Amino acid sequence: MLYILQTALELGFLYALVAMALFLSYRVLDIADLTTDGGFVLGAAVSVTMAAAGHPILAVPAALIAGMAAGFVTAFLQTRLGVPSILAGIVTNTGLYTINLMIMGWSANVSLLKTDTLFTLFHNTGIGGDWYEVVLAAFVTILAGILLVLFLKTRLGLSIRATGDNMDMVRASSINPAFTITVGLCISNALTALSGAMVGQYQNTADINGGTGIVVIGLACLIIGETILGRRTIIKGAIASVTGSIIYRLIYAIVLYTKIVPVQGLRLITAIVVALAIAFPTIKEWFAFQKRKMAASRKGGN
Repeated sequence: MLYILQTALELGFLYALVAMALFLSYRVLDIADLTTDGGFVLGAAVSVTMAAAGHPILAVPAALIAGMAAGFVTAFLQTRLGVPSILAGIVTNTGLYTINLMIMGWSANVSLLKTDTLFTLFHNTGIGGDWYEVVLAAFVTILAGILLVLFLKTRLGLSIRATGDNMDMVRASSINPAFTITVGLCISNALTALSGAMVGQYQNTADINGGTGIVVIGLACLIIGETILGRRTIIKGAIASVTGSIIYRLIYAIVLYTKIVPVQGLRLITAIVVALAIAFPTIKEWFAFQKRKMAASRKGGN
């Protein structure tokens, strides 16, 4: 059971960066950015390729820059060329498939065999003991969350938040919404690429199909966390991203460990968990309505 908890914490912290990215694009900017799947693989491809070349530390900022570039392309299509946000993300995501293959040397996957990674380098320091992977993953994710919260409280960050609330008001205030959207999507995709970079070095591999469904899973993690903690403030949103991701990975690990369903059925379990997480607010409202309805009926009968 301890192994399940440790694995859930490791993956929960690493994938929480995707939920954090979706919090920025989906909740703050109110944009459905579908660049996520390709951006995740982009971060993993850059990170693993550079780590294989002997630069595991430089691989992380390189992945961040690559993710920002992907976000810039999506924003450019949306703000300058008038492509709807969903289609802009799909177009960028489609193009990233070929770019990711190019980065990985036209191979469907790249492995790190007997090569130093961030995790092996951190393990050599002796910090964290057997939980060194959890410590490193938690440090990177928490640091990214703190920086995101601090940024969203700056003047530019407040402008980005205002853009998501009311773009017309922002435009009337002499703030260029194209600029704020571009900055927001660049940061969002940088977080996604950071997640891919860390996961790639954690798993010692990058796969061209490794990002399939990441956007849905990340959104489910965000909604799970928001259901538990609420989403009234930026700080709560960042914490909800991490909390929801850990809970989701814990559920996934328990199902895998207990073998309630065969391995081939894990995608079905994922789909069910995602659907329930997304539908939970509606289900909760329905039960609350039914409870009020029954209470009103009893009161009327009395």
